[in-house]
Amino acid sequence: MAERLTMAAGDGRPCGGEAAVEKIPDSRPSHPRRGRLPSWFRTTLPSGEQQVKYNAMRDAVNDHSLHTVCQEAKCPNIHECWSAGDATFMVAGQECTRGCRFCAVGSIKAPPPLDVDEPENLATAVELMQLKHAVITVVNRDDRADSGAGHYRRCLEAVHQRCPEVTLELLCSDLAGDHAVLAQLLDHLYIDVFAHNVECVPRLDPTVRDHRATFSQSLGILREAKRLRPDILTKSSLMVGLGESDEEVSEALQLLRQAGVDLVTIGQYLAPSAKHLPVERFPEPDRYVEWEDEIERLGFLASACGPLVRSSYHAGQLLHKARGILAGQNPGNA
Repeated sequence: MAERLTMAAGDGRPCGGEAAVEKIPDSRPSHPRRGRLPSWFRTTLPSGEQQVKYNAMRDAVNDHSLHTVCQEAKCPNIHECWSAGDATFMVAGQECTRGCRFCAVGSIKAPPPLDVDEPENLATAVELMQLKHAVITVVNRDDRADSGAGHYRRCLEAVHQRCPEVTLELLCSDLAGDHAVLAQLLDHLYIDVFAHNVECVPRLDPTVRDHRATFSQSLGILREAKRLRPDILTKSSLMVGLGESDEEVSEALQLLRQAGVDLVTIGQYLAPSAKHLPVERFPEPDRYVEWEDEIERLGFLASACGPLVRSSYHAGQLLHKARGILAGQNPGNA
């Protein structure tokens, strides 16, 4: 491929690279490095059929020089996702116009023009990797009047045209809260899941996210996406370990469900570097099980919760589980 295609390790949080010119000054405080991660962060290597499927995906990536952040960031979930036929790509550039204090993606005031070849390059990558489910995540493009929505749409359309059997999930920006742009993006667009991450509990917005991003703005985009396209599933994700309380996590989940969100994930925040926000706590695995139970009681269709979970973890499986539940509720539409 002429241009580099970036593949996000889960949800874009571990992704990135060095920003180019006009880089936004880094105002994030430097923090001392933390000690070892808790024992429950250990992972095991795949074996048997899972190893065979993962190897085939890896070979396709290597043979066709597809540059993936999944590999570069050493994502701990890469074996599970690739062997299941799931992969996540980041489009619209290597740098973001925002400077959230949890994210490893580089920040830039004036990013390069959008790559007009990216939609077809992305479609080629999905085809070569023989994916079952593709998640397309994005960087914020506040430099553009439509926040990049037109480019996001072209990418999704190119993949669907080339690989109509692949289910598609858009992990979208907040589009600067512009509901008119959201309507243009979603109008008659083939998509199975519209995802947008609220990232943290509302109280922590000023600490964690760029000043242009808020929980309420994100919630508004999710609510409007469901109103515009009740035929698609909506999804969001929370990070924990940033200073939130368990009660605040519960309140955030309730707000998401009230906005019509169908799928949700919860995972541990890990600081990409000493310059990013420090980790405030490591909830133990039992706490994630309790969140799973709470999520089910609230009426979400499917969820993934765990220390290593990222918003695209088992994305295809969550989609199929939710569809199974909906089919059971409406057998005439199955």
